[in-house]
Amino acid sequence: FLGWGSQSSKVQIHHNTWLHFPGHNLRWILTFTLLFVHVCEIAEGIVSDTQMKSRHLHLFLPAVMGFVAATVSIVYYHNIETSNFPKLLLALFLYWIMAFVTKTIKLVRYCQDGVPFSQLRFCITGIMVILYGLLMAVEINVIRVRRYVFFMNPQKVKPPEDLQDLGVRFLQPFVNLLSKATYWWMNTLIISAHKKPVDLKAIGKLPIAMRALTNYVCLKEAYEEQKKKVADQPNRSPSIWLAMYSAFGRPILLSSTFRYLADLLGFAGPLCISGIVQGFQNTTNNTNTTEKDPSNSYLSSEEFLRNVYVLAVLLFLALILQRTFLQASYYVTTETGINLRGAL
Repeated sequence: FLGWGSQSSKVQIHHNTWLHFPGHNLRWILTFTLLFVHVCEIAEGIVSDTQMKSRHLHLFLPAVMGFVAATVSIVYYHNIETSNFPKLLLALFLYWIMAFVTKTIKLVRYCQDGVPFSQLRFCITGIMVILYGLLMAVEINVIRVRRYVFFMNPQKVKPPEDLQDLGVRFLQPFVNLLSKATYWWMNTLIISAHKKPVDLKAIGKLPIAMRALTNYVCLKEAYEEQKKKVADQPNRSPSIWLAMYSAFGRPILLSSTFRYLADLLGFAGPLCISGIVQGFQNTTNNTNTTEKDPSNSYLSSEEFLRNVYVLAVLLFLALILQRTFLQASYYVTTETGINLRGAL
């Protein structure tokens, strides 16, 4: 199977960061969501298990294996994409099909057993069915666009001009979503700067999309569109503000969205801390010492969020995600401001 996949045309480029499969960002977002749901499934199984008299490993061990499999899947996908071996994605597609089918069978069995929708395990299983279905759809879209399995003429792809230029070292637009969020691609530059002073040659040239001439042309075209719209209205003049919004509106809206998400996640801290304090008070007062019936091991969302360890993990993840969104908002705002100044 590996030998069959290696027959794909591997394009030689100067930077091993070329990401060109359709639905790249959506796949990473869905995988991160899947990992979070797996963490919730593991926690739900452990909490349910601790409330019983005997151990029931089946409540959380399959979730642990699913978490490992999801992690391996995104690493596998990243290596296939950077190596341009799309045929090997067929193995990943088969895995999504099997995962979708097994989770669907589990959800149907919950419905047959009369498990209510309010139970957390039912909700987690339903969310996983949706996530696996969306990942299947992303894989089908890659097959449809790249035409690498059932088509006689696969799509020919060409690396962007920036990646063919040895002088371009700024790789933020070309790396995967995780590297963008953590700026992992800059480690090489940071290590070299630690060893010796950095000069202009080490920094390299800007990508074409970030150069002043490119942004000038973009703004000029938007302004010309404004002039055409008001040509038949003698009392109106073209608006430079509308032209700037037309040319740079998308990154501004993206930055605002990141900032709003970061501000919303700021509420998670006080809520989690309040729940943790209340949980410790209940433990001190011995109000939470009941054991669950082994025949009914299902846990509701309310019972799940009463656990102080669950709230501590959620607080940790919320703070990391908040800072990630905040940093992404700062970056997009700064980059857009530089591009806009260059265009003006």
